[in-house]
Amino acid sequence: MKNVSVLLVLIAAVLWGTTGTAQTFAPENANPVVIGAVRLAVGGLALLLFVVFQRKLTLKNWPFGVTLVAALSMAAYQPLFFQAVSMTGVAIGTVVAIGSAPILAGILEWLVRRRLPNKKWWLATVVAITGSLLLFSNTNEGEMSLSPLGIIMALGAGLSFAIYTLVSKQLLERHASEVVVAIVFTLSAIMLTPILFIYDLSWLFQVNGVGVALHLGIFATAIAYLLFVRGLTGITASSAVTFSLAEPLTAAMLGVFLVGEYLPLLSWIGVGLLFVGLGVLSYTPKKAPSKKVDKQIS
Repeated sequence: MKNVSVLLVLIAAVLWGTTGTAQTFAPENANPVVIGAVRLAVGGLALLLFVVFQRKLTLKNWPFGVTLVAALSMAAYQPLFFQAVSMTGVAIGTVVAIGSAPILAGILEWLVRRRLPNKKWWLATVVAITGSLLLFSNTNEGEMSLSPLGIIMALGAGLSFAIYTLVSKQLLERHASEVVVAIVFTLSAIMLTPILFIYDLSWLFQVNGVGVALHLGIFATAIAYLLFVRGLTGITASSAVTFSLAEPLTAAMLGVFLVGEYLPLLSWIGVGLLFVGLGVLSYTPKKAPSKKVDKQIS
């Protein structure tokens, strides 16, 4: 069960990792914040139709407060992350947001559930975060900016994702995973709807704009978060967030092999550390078979 859950979360992270590459194919007038809102709108609608088609949608006995927290967290993550990246640069914004999420998830899990992550989790998380730092070390200094507000927003994005994961874990104790993600993302999409009336949406009427919106909404959101939430049923919230560090790893690999980007040696060392960190966390030693002592009757 644990191995399947780990695999589901890793596949979700790989799908998230396609987001940056997909955005490079979007029209020039597509604002990143709007792309995030459209992503949630398409993803939320797809998930809602999915559970309605399966006749699983029910609002009976739903904890309103917990569901609202999950929806607010996911809705807040989109503008916080994209704004942080625009203010601090891709490297700092991504590392602070994604790198802080596992640590914050571990702290929240200890505060809420009184469950302190084990030593293996700490080791794997530190190694993986170090790998992320090295991976993004190839960014030019001119693209970076130590904006205090931008860093705070990046930390806010990391905290939002950590809260979403922890709260979703709580919702999964009583409700089906597909229904949880459908309701949460539908509410999140509704919360971000005002953004769609502020910015230019003409790019959505172009072929590449429609393609990017459908990919981000269906694959990088609906399917990805459906897999992620299902994976949450078998592992802790802190472990799930650490496994999500496969996202920048995927983004880097797509950048090299699809977009033609260049990674220096230090970044490749970071890739190696990410693999090591995720490998350590996913490794489960086999239990030695118990030896049965045959009793002889004299």
